[in-house]
Amino acid sequence: MTPVLTAPAAAKVRLDAALGRVSSYRLVLSVLAVLVLYGLVLNLLGWLRFGSPAMLASLVVCVGVSYVANRGIAAIFRVRPHSESALVTGLLVYFLFWPSLAPLDLGVTALACLLAAASKYVLAFHARHAFNPAAFGAFAVALTGWGAATWWAGTPAMLWAVVPGALLVLYRVQRLAMAAVFAVVALALNAAVFATAGVFPAGAVVQAVAQGPLVFFAGFMLSEPLTMPGRRRHQYAYAAVIAAAYALPFTLGPISGSPETALVIGNLLAFAFGLSQGLDLKFVERRRLTPTSYEFVFVPGRRARFLPGQYAELSLPHSGGAWAGRRRTFSFTSAPSSDVVAFGVSTPPPVSPAKQVLLDLEPGRRVWAAAVGGDFVLPRDQGVPLLLVAGGIGLTPFASMLRALKSAGEERDVVVLASVSAPEELAFAGVLKASRARVVVRTSDGGAVPDFAEDAGTAPFTPQRLRELIPDIGERTAYVSGPPSFVGAVGPALRAAGARRVRRDAFSGY
Repeated sequence: MTPVLTAPAAAKVRLDAALGRVSSYRLVLSVLAVLVLYGLVLNLLGWLRFGSPAMLASLVVCVGVSYVANRGIAAIFRVRPHSESALVTGLLVYFLFWPSLAPLDLGVTALACLLAAASKYVLAFHARHAFNPAAFGAFAVALTGWGAATWWAGTPAMLWAVVPGALLVLYRVQRLAMAAVFAVVALALNAAVFATAGVFPAGAVVQAVAQGPLVFFAGFMLSEPLTMPGRRRHQYAYAAVIAAAYALPFTLGPISGSPETALVIGNLLAFAFGLSQGLDLKFVERRRLTPTSYEFVFVPGRRARFLPGQYAELSLPHSGGAWAGRRRTFSFTSAPSSDVVAFGVSTPPPVSPAKQVLLDLEPGRRVWAAAVGGDFVLPRDQGVPLLLVAGGIGLTPFASMLRALKSAGEERDVVVLASVSAPEELAFAGVLKASRARVVVRTSDGGAVPDFAEDAGTAPFTPQRLRELIPDIGERTAYVSGPPSFVGAVGPALRAAGARRVRRDAFSGY
């Protein structure tokens, strides 16, 4: 039981829960499909003038070449293809190149799709491709001199659907702030460039948004997860660098300024500085945490680089062996110093397809961690008192934190406040007991808590109750983790109770 949510908070929780049941790739693919249909309708209404045959021919080429090339190149490299990723790449290229029935134009578009697909395998390292595939395909084609991307998705008529679609994607992948940094820097530099030519800055900003690819670029290209840094501060710098290359005109030999060039430059810098990396993991065992949760243990192909509290995006195969594009994020439960990598997962019935894949894994099976990131991490200052508040399996990132502190021998002032349905649903009891943290447990059924923990009763975590349980809450930095409903209610309650700072990590529960 948690505090009652306000109407806006409840709406946000429902949206988070709905989006959490859909992978980011599936969402992007769905939104792009809607944009395709929207563009075809606009063309029939006369607001676009490509002609339906040209649009359909370009669509077939982009989707067909991307899908076939992805499967063929994957077979050459003896890896399993990611079909959803291939379809997303094909649709992105579709919106970059002018629809046409001319054989040369279709050939250039097909070449861009082929190069985009190849870049995922040839220009890759540690399970991560170095460049955004669609941007690299457009960039490489421009170098040939045979054609160039036009980014027709940035036409004014398309903007009515592109804006809500981009915002939905950015909200789902939690990149709204990064996109805002990109937009502010790009528009400011664009206005400055036009001002030097005597153009009124406000007019330049309106033109850049309404008649350019800025929104489509930020929503569907900049947000690509496998080529960006994992930490927020790095993402902001990454967005600013790309914005500068996007807005400022330049020419370096055969390379000239363009949206795709800007993104390739940002990808290259992130890759060169080691800000975007993945992991090859071999499954070892499954450990039961509670009657409705497990810890999945893997051996990494190399030392895993992450911070306690961060997550990895796992690429999960079908139980039959084919990759289904099931990329889901799971928080680490192991310490970075450990020789193994572990993730905690809640598995109450009915079990989702993605979690069933995990449950069906056999020892020795390999899984890719395509991305590592997140900012739900401990403060560097070891003197900051901490309050770790978890709802159910929300204890997962805290297990990694507590294990890391114990491994490093750090003595921090930590209070763990856990809310579970019943005492047997308290995950990581051994980790909590060994941590030397003050542990306070609330159970919905009023059952007896473990002897190492204090009983918080059954009352919900209201601001008053939080102050009663944690008298010095005003001196503590609070971390709250769990289902969206729990985080959405307890986060504001912690602030109202006077917590010094509140950091959130909501589990979608897919």
